[in-house]
Amino acid sequence: MSPDGLQTTEPGPDEDLEGALARSDPDRWLSSRFAAGVGARRALVAIYAFDNELGRAPRAASTPLVAEMRLAWWREVLEEIRSGRPVRRHPAALALSTGVREHGLDLDQLETLIDARLRELDPRPMTLEEALEWAEGTGGTCARLAAAVLDPGCDPQAAASGGAAWSIGRLILTAGLSVEAAQEALADRLAGARGVTPAAFPAIAHAALARARAKGRRPSPLGDRLRLVRAVLAGRV
Repeated sequence: MSPDGLQTTEPGPDEDLEGALARSDPDRWLSSRFAAGVGARRALVAIYAFDNELGRAPRAASTPLVAEMRLAWWREVLEEIRSGRPVRRHPAALALSTGVREHGLDLDQLETLIDARLRELDPRPMTLEEALEWAEGTGGTCARLAAAVLDPGCDPQAAASGGAAWSIGRLILTAGLSVEAAQEALADRLAGARGVTPAAFPAIAHAALARARAKGRRPSPLGDRLRLVRAVLAGRV
């Protein structure tokens, strides 16, 4: 059964992860296009698709309990992968299993992504400290995983800083945070991302859009692509 309670079968055209990610998460999908090699790009798509499925849990569920059950469903997917059992036939689950097998995606870090989403089940507004912890656990962990695929020698904390910066940029206007304090945290994370190696840079290239997202600018296919091209050529966000 899927986390939505529906029986799943072989992935079909409508379940294409690339297309779904391009629609739901255009920043990171575009960033993944700069990764060298088809296999690496697929691994990044698997990471981001998994994270997007986790992000849907609190939004799509009618109650916190149902959301927790959805997250538990994905925790079971990780257990299936860890134990070598057949993985349930969900497109993101299958892609994740391939990523673990072919690129050694860290299952403990993938579980960290689930843990980070638990805070979203609490209806209370996040404090700045909680928001930064959430950003590190979500966008930061994804970037850490992606960087390990692209360049195992890349500083994982530098990658996590870049990923967290992108998450903070998207959160500033929606979480009611102190703009000044959040902007300072954003600048700190962007500065911390400077140690990312050129090979691993596509893991954080989307952080180049963080300031624009923090100002409420919506995704723009042409404008965002130009920003990312400039960031990749310069090697900094």
